[in-house]
Amino acid sequence: MNSHVIQRIEIWPVDIPITDPFVVATGARVTAQNLFMRVTLDDGTQGIGEAAPFPEVGGEDRASCLTAARELASSMVGQSAADYELLADCLNEQAPLFPAARCGLETALLDAYCRTQGLPLWQLWGQADVRERETDITIPICDLDKTLALSRGWYAQGFRLFKMKVGTDVEEDIRRLQAVHDALPGINFIGDGNQGFSREDCIHFATGVKKFGGRLVLLEQPVVRDDLEGLQAIRHLTGIPVAADESVRSLDDARRVVEMQAADYINIKIMKTGVVEARRIATFTRSAGLRLMIGGMLETRIAMGCSFSLVLGLGHFDVLDLDTPLLLSIDPVIGGYGYHGSRLQPWREAGLNMEVAVPADCLTIH
Repeated sequence: MNSHVIQRIEIWPVDIPITDPFVVATGARVTAQNLFMRVTLDDGTQGIGEAAPFPEVGGEDRASCLTAARELASSMVGQSAADYELLADCLNEQAPLFPAARCGLETALLDAYCRTQGLPLWQLWGQADVRERETDITIPICDLDKTLALSRGWYAQGFRLFKMKVGTDVEEDIRRLQAVHDALPGINFIGDGNQGFSREDCIHFATGVKKFGGRLVLLEQPVVRDDLEGLQAIRHLTGIPVAADESVRSLDDARRVVEMQAADYINIKIMKTGVVEARRIATFTRSAGLRLMIGGMLETRIAMGCSFSLVLGLGHFDVLDLDTPLLLSIDPVIGGYGYHGSRLQPWREAGLNMEVAVPADCLTIH
Protein backbone atom coordinates (compact mmCIF):
# COMPACT_ATOMS: atom_id res chain seq x y z
CA MET A 1 0.00 0.00 0.00
CA ASN A 2 1.28 3.46 -0.90
CA SER A 3 1.00 5.37 2.37
CA HIS A 4 1.06 8.68 0.49
CA VAL A 5 -2.30 8.14 -1.23
CA ILE A 6 -4.99 10.67 -0.30
CA GLN A 7 -7.88 8.79 1.31
CA ARG A 8 -10.24 11.62 2.27
CA ILE A 9 -10.48 15.39 2.59
CA GLU A 10 -12.60 17.26 5.14
CA ILE A 11 -13.66 20.90 4.73
CA TRP A 12 -15.49 23.14 7.17
CA PRO A 13 -16.21 26.87 7.65
CA VAL A 14 -14.65 28.87 10.48
CA ASP A 15 -15.77 32.34 11.64
CA ILE A 16 -13.23 34.24 13.74
CA PRO A 17 -14.04 37.77 14.95
CA ILE A 18 -11.40 40.43 14.30
CA THR A 19 -10.45 42.52 17.33
CA ASP A 20 -10.89 45.79 15.36
CA PRO A 21 -12.65 46.28 12.00
CA PHE A 22 -10.16 45.49 9.23
CA VAL A 23 -10.71 48.42 6.87
CA VAL A 24 -8.67 48.82 3.68
CA ALA A 25 -9.17 51.01 0.62
CA THR A 26 -11.19 48.33 -1.19
CA GLY A 27 -13.41 47.02 1.61
CA ALA A 28 -13.89 46.10 5.27
CA ARG A 29 -14.15 42.96 7.41
CA VAL A 30 -15.24 42.41 11.01
CA THR A 31 -14.99 38.61 10.86
CA ALA A 32 -12.51 36.30 9.14
CA GLN A 33 -14.79 33.99 7.15
CA ASN A 34 -12.40 31.18 6.29
CA LEU A 35 -12.37 27.47 5.52
CA PHE A 36 -10.25 24.86 7.30
CA MET A 37 -9.32 21.64 5.53
CA ARG A 38 -7.82 18.31 6.57
CA VAL A 39 -6.24 15.74 4.26
CA THR A 40 -5.96 12.14 5.49
CA LEU A 41 -3.58 9.72 3.79
CA ASP A 42 -3.94 5.93 3.58
CA ASP A 43 -1.59 5.37 6.53
CA GLY A 44 -3.68 7.71 8.72
CA THR A 45 -1.30 10.68 8.50
CA GLN A 46 -3.22 13.97 8.48
CA GLY A 47 -2.40 17.50 7.39
CA ILE A 48 -4.33 20.74 7.80
CA GLY A 49 -4.81 23.75 5.57
CA GLU A 50 -6.73 27.01 5.40
CA ALA A 51 -8.47 29.09 2.73
CA ALA A 52 -8.94 32.77 3.58
CA PRO A 53 -10.88 34.32 0.68
CA PHE A 54 -11.01 38.12 0.64
CA PRO A 55 -13.49 39.08 -2.11
CA GLU A 56 -12.24 42.64 -2.63
CA VAL A 57 -8.70 41.41 -3.28
CA GLY A 58 -9.05 37.99 -4.89
CA GLY A 59 -12.66 37.86 -6.07
CA GLU A 60 -13.52 34.75 -4.02
CA ASP A 61 -16.08 34.75 -1.24
CA ARG A 62 -16.47 31.81 1.11
CA ALA A 63 -19.44 30.25 -0.69
CA SER A 64 -17.71 30.15 -4.07
CA CYS A 65 -14.44 29.10 -2.41
CA LEU A 66 -16.21 26.16 -0.73
CA THR A 67 -17.82 25.05 -4.00
CA ALA A 68 -14.45 25.15 -5.76
CA ALA A 69 -12.68 23.36 -2.89
CA ARG A 70 -15.25 20.56 -2.89
CA GLU A 71 -14.78 19.94 -6.62
CA LEU A 72 -10.99 20.13 -6.40
CA ALA A 73 -10.89 17.79 -3.40
CA SER A 74 -12.81 15.16 -5.37
CA SER A 75 -10.08 15.21 -8.02
CA MET A 76 -7.36 14.80 -5.37
CA VAL A 77 -8.67 11.68 -3.62
CA GLY A 78 -6.69 8.63 -4.75
CA GLN A 79 -3.68 10.73 -5.83
CA SER A 80 -0.28 10.54 -4.14
CA ALA A 81 0.70 13.38 -1.81
CA ALA A 82 4.29 12.88 -3.00
CA ASP A 83 3.17 14.37 -6.35
CA TYR A 84 2.32 17.69 -4.64
CA GLU A 85 3.88 19.80 -7.39
CA LEU A 86 1.97 18.05 -10.17
CA LEU A 87 -1.22 18.15 -8.09
CA ALA A 88 -0.81 21.89 -7.52
CA ASP A 89 -0.54 22.43 -11.29
CA CYS A 90 -3.66 20.32 -11.87
CA LEU A 91 -5.60 22.34 -9.29
CA ASN A 92 -4.46 25.55 -10.99
CA GLU A 93 -5.65 24.29 -14.37
CA GLN A 94 -9.04 23.28 -12.93
CA ALA A 95 -9.71 26.42 -10.88
CA PRO A 96 -7.46 29.31 -11.92
CA LEU A 97 -9.84 31.86 -10.40
CA PHE A 98 -9.94 30.21 -6.95
CA PRO A 99 -6.45 30.56 -5.50
CA ALA A 100 -7.60 30.57 -1.86
CA ALA A 101 -9.37 27.22 -2.32
CA ARG A 102 -6.27 25.81 -4.00
CA CYS A 103 -4.03 27.25 -1.29
CA GLY A 104 -5.97 25.55 1.51
CA LEU A 105 -5.86 22.16 -0.19
CA GLU A 106 -2.17 22.51 -1.13
CA THR A 107 -1.26 23.47 2.44
CA ALA A 108 -3.07 20.45 3.90
CA LEU A 109 -1.47 18.20 1.29
CA LEU A 110 2.03 19.54 2.00
CA ASP A 111 1.52 19.30 5.76
CA ALA A 112 0.45 15.65 5.48
CA TYR A 113 3.31 14.77 3.13
CA CYS A 114 5.94 16.40 5.32
CA ARG A 115 4.56 14.58 8.37
CA THR A 116 5.06 11.25 6.57
CA GLN A 117 8.68 12.27 5.91
CA GLY A 118 9.32 13.63 9.40
CA LEU A 119 10.25 17.02 7.90
CA PRO A 120 9.23 20.50 9.06
CA LEU A 121 7.43 22.10 6.10
CA TRP A 122 10.22 24.65 5.66
CA GLN A 123 12.71 21.85 5.02
CA LEU A 124 10.80 20.95 1.86
CA TRP A 125 11.81 24.33 0.38
CA GLY A 126 15.35 24.13 1.77
CA GLN A 127 16.47 25.45 5.14
CA ALA A 128 18.13 28.65 4.10
CA ASP A 129 17.24 30.99 6.95
CA VAL A 130 15.85 29.16 9.99
CA ARG A 131 15.77 31.80 12.72
CA GLU A 132 13.42 34.17 14.51
CA ARG A 133 12.10 36.89 12.22
CA GLU A 134 10.37 40.20 12.84
CA THR A 135 6.99 41.13 11.36
CA ASP A 136 5.34 44.48 10.83
CA ILE A 137 1.91 45.23 12.31
CA THR A 138 -1.09 46.44 10.30
CA ILE A 139 -3.10 49.50 11.32
CA PRO A 140 -6.43 49.58 9.44
CA ILE A 141 -8.07 52.73 8.09
CA CYS A 142 -9.76 54.32 11.11
CA ASP A 143 -10.06 57.73 12.79
CA LEU A 144 -7.11 59.56 14.34
CA ASP A 145 -7.81 58.57 17.95
CA LYS A 146 -8.24 54.89 17.08
CA THR A 147 -5.11 54.96 14.90
CA LEU A 148 -3.11 56.33 17.83
CA ALA A 149 -4.59 53.93 20.37
CA LEU A 150 -3.87 50.87 18.21
CA SER A 151 -0.35 52.07 17.35
CA ARG A 152 0.54 52.76 20.98
CA GLY A 153 -0.69 49.31 22.00
CA TRP A 154 1.42 47.53 19.39
CA TYR A 155 4.43 49.76 20.08
CA ALA A 156 4.32 48.69 23.74
CA GLN A 157 4.57 45.07 22.52
CA GLY A 158 7.73 45.82 20.56
CA PHE A 159 6.49 46.61 17.06
CA ARG A 160 8.48 49.23 15.17
CA LEU A 161 7.38 48.73 11.54
CA PHE A 162 3.81 49.98 11.07
CA LYS A 163 1.95 49.01 7.91
CA MET A 164 -0.62 51.76 7.58
CA LYS A 165 -3.68 51.06 5.45
CA VAL A 166 -4.26 54.18 3.34
CA GLY A 167 -5.80 55.19 0.04
CA THR A 168 -9.27 56.62 0.72
CA ASP A 169 -8.44 60.19 1.89
CA VAL A 170 -4.90 61.36 1.22
CA GLU A 171 -4.94 64.36 3.60
CA GLU A 172 -6.33 62.25 6.43
CA ASP A 173 -3.77 59.54 5.63
CA ILE A 174 -0.95 62.06 6.08
CA ARG A 175 -2.46 63.32 9.36
CA ARG A 176 -2.78 59.78 10.72
CA LEU A 177 0.84 58.91 9.93
CA GLN A 178 2.07 62.21 11.38
CA ALA A 179 0.17 61.59 14.63
CA VAL A 180 1.78 58.15 15.00
CA HIS A 181 5.21 59.52 14.02
CA ASP A 182 4.97 62.31 16.61
CA ALA A 183 3.83 59.92 19.35
CA LEU A 184 6.22 56.99 18.86
CA PRO A 185 10.00 57.34 18.42
CA GLY A 186 12.11 55.07 16.24
CA ILE A 187 9.41 53.72 13.92
CA ASN A 188 9.15 53.11 10.18
CA PHE A 189 6.08 53.02 7.93
CA ILE A 190 4.80 50.97 5.03
CA GLY A 191 2.02 52.79 3.18
CA ASP A 192 -0.39 50.17 1.82
CA GLY A 193 -2.80 51.73 -0.65
CA ASN A 194 -4.57 48.50 -1.70
CA GLN A 195 -5.03 50.07 -5.17
CA GLY A 196 -6.86 53.07 -3.67
CA PHE A 197 -4.59 55.93 -4.78
CA SER A 198 -4.36 57.77 -8.05
CA ARG A 199 -0.79 58.35 -9.20
CA GLU A 200 -1.01 62.02 -8.16
CA ASP A 201 -2.51 61.27 -4.73
CA CYS A 202 0.23 58.73 -3.99
CA ILE A 203 2.95 61.22 -4.85
CA HIS A 204 1.19 63.83 -2.68
CA PHE A 205 0.98 61.29 0.16
CA ALA A 206 4.69 60.40 -0.07
CA THR A 207 5.65 64.09 -0.19
CA GLY A 208 3.46 64.86 2.82
CA VAL A 209 5.02 62.07 4.90
CA LYS A 210 8.54 63.18 3.97
CA LYS A 211 7.65 66.75 4.95
CA PHE A 212 6.97 65.87 8.61
CA GLY A 213 10.02 63.58 8.74
CA GLY A 214 8.23 60.23 8.59
CA ARG A 215 10.23 57.24 7.29
CA LEU A 216 8.31 55.48 4.52
CA VAL A 217 10.32 52.37 3.74
CA LEU A 218 7.82 51.01 1.22
CA LEU A 219 4.76 51.94 -0.83
CA GLU A 220 2.67 48.81 -1.31
CA GLN A 221 0.33 48.57 -4.33
CA PRO A 222 -0.70 52.23 -4.32
CA VAL A 223 -2.56 52.12 -7.67
CA VAL A 224 -4.86 49.67 -9.48
CA ARG A 225 -3.30 46.32 -10.34
CA ASP A 226 -3.14 46.86 -14.11
CA ASP A 227 -1.44 50.27 -13.89
CA LEU A 228 2.16 49.06 -14.06
CA GLU A 229 3.15 52.37 -15.66
CA GLY A 230 1.78 54.07 -12.55
CA LEU A 231 3.84 51.87 -10.24
CA GLN A 232 6.92 52.56 -12.35
CA ALA A 233 6.31 56.33 -12.24
CA ILE A 234 5.75 56.35 -8.47
CA ARG A 235 9.06 54.48 -7.94
CA HIS A 236 10.98 57.09 -9.87
CA LEU A 237 9.14 60.22 -8.76
CA THR A 238 9.09 59.48 -5.01
CA GLY A 239 12.39 57.65 -4.61
CA ILE A 240 10.56 55.26 -2.26
CA PRO A 241 10.65 51.51 -3.01
CA VAL A 242 7.38 50.12 -4.40
CA ALA A 243 5.95 46.66 -3.72
CA ALA A 244 3.66 44.97 -6.24
CA ASP A 245 0.93 43.01 -4.44
CA GLU A 246 -2.42 42.75 -6.24
CA SER A 247 -0.50 43.24 -9.53
CA VAL A 248 1.09 39.80 -9.08
CA ARG A 249 -1.29 36.83 -8.98
CA SER A 250 0.81 34.49 -11.12
CA LEU A 251 4.34 33.89 -12.38
CA ASP A 252 3.38 35.58 -15.66
CA ASP A 253 2.28 38.67 -13.71
CA ALA A 254 5.65 38.72 -11.93
CA ARG A 255 7.43 38.57 -15.29
CA ARG A 256 5.43 41.58 -16.52
CA VAL A 257 6.32 43.58 -13.40
CA VAL A 258 10.01 42.82 -13.96
CA GLU A 259 9.85 43.69 -17.67
CA MET A 260 8.19 47.03 -16.86
CA GLN A 261 10.56 47.76 -13.96
CA ALA A 262 7.35 48.52 -12.09
CA ALA A 263 8.44 47.50 -8.57
CA ASP A 264 11.36 47.00 -6.22
CA TYR A 265 9.60 44.26 -4.24
CA ILE A 266 7.06 41.57 -5.06
CA ASN A 267 4.70 40.68 -2.21
CA ILE A 268 4.31 36.91 -2.07
CA LYS A 269 0.89 35.74 -0.84
CA ILE A 270 0.01 32.06 -1.01
CA MET A 271 -3.69 32.97 -0.82
CA LYS A 272 -3.60 34.79 -4.17
CA THR A 273 -1.51 32.23 -6.08
CA GLY A 274 -1.45 28.86 -4.30
CA VAL A 275 1.61 27.56 -2.46
CA VAL A 276 3.72 25.96 -5.19
CA GLU A 277 3.16 28.93 -7.52
CA ALA A 278 4.16 31.27 -4.67
CA ARG A 279 7.45 29.42 -4.33
CA ARG A 280 8.07 29.73 -8.08
CA ILE A 281 7.28 33.46 -8.01
CA ALA A 282 9.64 33.97 -5.06
CA THR A 283 12.47 32.11 -6.82
CA PHE A 284 11.91 34.07 -10.04
CA THR A 285 11.73 37.39 -8.17
CA ARG A 286 15.14 36.82 -6.58
CA SER A 287 16.69 35.66 -9.87
CA ALA A 288 15.43 38.87 -11.52
CA GLY A 289 17.14 41.00 -8.87
CA LEU A 290 14.00 42.21 -7.08
CA ARG A 291 13.42 41.93 -3.35
CA LEU A 292 10.85 39.84 -1.51
CA MET A 293 8.04 40.74 0.84
CA ILE A 294 5.55 38.19 2.18
CA GLY A 295 2.04 38.77 3.51
CA GLY A 296 -1.42 37.28 3.78
CA MET A 297 -5.15 37.85 3.94
CA LEU A 298 -7.10 37.52 7.22
CA GLU A 299 -5.45 34.23 8.13
CA THR A 300 -4.91 32.16 11.25
CA ARG A 301 -1.56 30.61 12.04
CA ILE A 302 -2.29 27.70 9.67
CA ALA A 303 -1.92 29.64 6.41
CA MET A 304 0.55 32.07 7.98
CA GLY A 305 2.68 29.13 9.14
CA CYS A 306 2.79 27.87 5.56
CA SER A 307 3.97 31.34 4.45
CA PHE A 308 6.55 31.42 7.26
CA SER A 309 7.83 28.06 5.97
CA LEU A 310 8.71 29.77 2.67
CA VAL A 311 10.63 32.46 4.57
CA LEU A 312 12.60 29.89 6.56
CA GLY A 313 13.14 27.51 3.65
CA LEU A 314 13.90 29.86 0.76
CA GLY A 315 15.51 32.78 2.61
CA HIS A 316 16.01 36.27 1.16
CA PHE A 317 12.70 37.71 2.42
CA ASP A 318 13.34 41.30 3.49
CA VAL A 319 9.90 42.40 4.70
CA LEU A 320 7.56 40.15 6.66
CA ASP A 321 3.88 41.12 6.93
CA LEU A 322 2.82 37.99 8.81
CA ASP A 323 0.70 39.58 11.51
CA THR A 324 -2.95 38.73 10.83
CA PRO A 325 -3.26 36.01 13.54
CA LEU A 326 -2.50 38.81 16.02
CA LEU A 327 -5.51 40.76 14.71
CA LEU A 328 -7.95 37.90 15.41
CA SER A 329 -9.82 37.65 18.71
CA ILE A 330 -8.99 33.95 19.22
CA ASP A 331 -6.34 31.48 18.07
CA PRO A 332 -8.07 28.21 17.07
CA VAL A 333 -4.76 26.42 16.46
CA ILE A 334 -2.59 24.39 18.84
CA GLY A 335 1.16 24.03 18.20
CA GLY A 336 3.25 25.36 15.31
CA TYR A 337 5.24 28.56 15.18
CA GLY A 338 4.74 31.21 17.86
CA TYR A 339 4.83 34.97 18.40
CA HIS A 340 6.98 36.74 20.97
CA GLY A 341 5.95 40.38 20.55
CA SER A 342 6.86 41.24 16.96
CA ARG A 343 9.02 38.16 16.48
CA LEU A 344 7.98 34.89 14.83
CA GLN A 345 9.58 31.83 16.39
CA PRO A 346 10.28 28.80 14.16
CA TRP A 347 9.21 25.23 14.91
CA ARG A 348 11.29 22.07 14.43
CA GLU A 349 8.62 19.35 14.31
CA ALA A 350 7.19 17.66 11.19
CA GLY A 351 4.83 19.46 8.83
CA LEU A 352 3.28 22.58 10.32
CA ASN A 353 3.06 20.82 13.71
CA MET A 354 -0.45 22.22 14.22
CA GLU A 355 -3.73 20.70 15.33
CA VAL A 356 -7.31 22.00 15.13
CA ALA A 357 -10.67 20.74 16.34
CA VAL A 358 -12.68 19.17 13.50
CA PRO A 359 -16.49 19.45 13.77
CA ALA A 360 -18.57 16.30 13.40
CA ASP A 361 -20.69 17.82 10.62
CA CYS A 362 -17.85 18.82 8.30
CA LEU A 363 -18.01 18.08 4.59
CA THR A 364 -16.09 14.87 3.86
CA ILE A 365 -14.90 13.89 0.37
CA HIS A 366 -13.84 10.24 -0.10
